[in-house]
Amino acid sequence: MIFSNNISKHIEQIKIGGIKVLLKKIKSFVFLVLQLPFYLLAIPSIIIIRLIKPWKLIRWQEINSSRIGHFTINTELYCCERDAKINLPTQKYIDLFYLRKYVCNKQLEKMWRRSIIILPFWIMKPLFRVNRFLNIFVSGGKQHEISYLSSHMTNSTLSAYDLHNVLGKFTQHINFNDEEEIRGKKFLRDFGLPDKAKFVCLTVRDSAYLERHSKSENYSSRNWKYHDYRDGDIDKFILSTEELTKRGYYVFRMGVKVLKPIKINNPKIIDYANSNLRSAFMDIYLSAKCSFCITTCTGIDEISRIFGKPIANISMPLALQLFFGGYEKELVITKHHINKKNNNKLTVSEIFLFNLALAFHSEDFEKSGVDLIENSPEEIRDLVIEIEERLNGNWIETKEDLLLQEKFKDLFKENLKKLKLKIKLNSEIKANFGAKYLRQNPDWIQ
Repeated sequence: MIFSNNISKHIEQIKIGGIKVLLKKIKSFVFLVLQLPFYLLAIPSIIIIRLIKPWKLIRWQEINSSRIGHFTINTELYCCERDAKINLPTQKYIDLFYLRKYVCNKQLEKMWRRSIIILPFWIMKPLFRVNRFLNIFVSGGKQHEISYLSSHMTNSTLSAYDLHNVLGKFTQHINFNDEEEIRGKKFLRDFGLPDKAKFVCLTVRDSAYLERHSKSENYSSRNWKYHDYRDGDIDKFILSTEELTKRGYYVFRMGVKVLKPIKINNPKIIDYANSNLRSAFMDIYLSAKCSFCITTCTGIDEISRIFGKPIANISMPLALQLFFGGYEKELVITKHHINKKNNNKLTVSEIFLFNLALAFHSEDFEKSGVDLIENSPEEIRDLVIEIEERLNGNWIETKEDLLLQEKFKDLFKENLKKLKLKIKLNSEIKANFGAKYLRQNPDWIQ
């Protein structure tokens, strides 16, 4: 039955994707056949690895290299926890990693290879699978799997959070060598930036990337619409980018694949996503070197995060960036949640009551009868101004602001406790909610 269903699934994918999908499947089948000898060799290898465990523990883990957010933050958190001696074996050990067949950014791969041991997929995947199989008959195999991050939660979206507050306590584990620094500065000059110019990265998520990603990973029949609730309209960010240029910044509109260009005639606003100069290298370089980034909570912003850059985040769902305490250099606002029955805006408590604070599918909002309305250009501009002024020490925080932040955080934690989640939570919320948003929406904090 399972075999028949798998055959039907492959046939359906070929019907939808045509000759390209067929060729990819043939390639995958040939790859599988060529791997058979490695599976046979993996059996004695696993036996030897288990026998030497009392003297040297060999562990391994697959890195989610297909999505840049997980490729970045999950791996960085492993390195930070390792440096902090968290979740480490008590005996001598060596940790090995392997990447998925699809790697979203080759420059990031190159940089991670300088910090951790990454071995070929075709060697490590057979070891992983054979070890799992043998564990059915002889226990002890789980000790050879690196239990980090994914063990904290079953939801992979929430697995990449700093439960132990280790981010920022150690220097980031990827960096640019001298040749890359020279290369990056040359690219900035090619884009027209003078030396030491300030610039900001702007990333507005839309559906184009996952459609491209699905083709790269042979998921041509997969429906990615469940991510639509996270999408944003680049036009709503034009007011913010114009404000930034008045304050002396250049703005790079980021993205590998986007639905539409940013329509603005301003030489300091660069539609990098649609530029011929866009590259995997510059995706990382710009994100690491920017003054701060503006994002709709999508993967590339994790590069800015691990390099300690401030982040202005339009977060969806509401609790995504605040769930484990957030990031102390982060400012958050969220989309407006509108009850379709009465057209009223949901309060913080009502968002939790509707089970939408941690909803990760568009249909969750649809089933709850809730429309998501994007933040206005003015709300986004206010968030950007606040983070820019905080960065430069010009932000004046009033007593009212402090009281509203405290009220929001207390209310957030109170509602989070009501969910009775069986996981560890940070006691402190380090990120702040947008101050002007709270001033203008005091009734929302209910």
